Amino acid sequence: QVQLVESGGGLVQAGGSLRLSCAASGRTFSSYAMGWFRQAPGKEREFVGTITWSGGRTYYTNSVKGRFTISRDNAKNTVYLQMNSLKPEDTAVYYCAARETYFSSSYATRLSEYDYWGQGTQVTVSS
Repeated sequence: QVQLVESGGGLVQAGGSLRLSCAASGRTFSSYAMGWFRQAPGKEREFVGTITWSGGRTYYTNSVKGRFTISRDNAKNTVYLQMNSLKPEDTAVYYCAARETYFSSSYATRLSEYDYWGQGTQVTVSS
């Protein structure tokens, strides 16, 4: 079992930055790929980005490429989402998710491919 707790959300002006954190419990965190998703009001939850178990590879949806960066610290059981140049359309509840990959470096962008989810943290970007 893995429990995930997001933090770092808040209100920021357009063009600003936020860093979200996702703290994981469990001894096997390092074997999990981690993903970030978001859900805006009235919309479906969508993929933002993912990082492999080692942190060696990342993959992002096109709308955040060049603005968002995912990193992880396996010693701290934590994954991060650095968000720069924020736009009002980035407003959403952001969720982290964990996917057991048994140390493979495959990517996953679909919600159904992830095994564990956090409760989410609200990010609001004002214009």
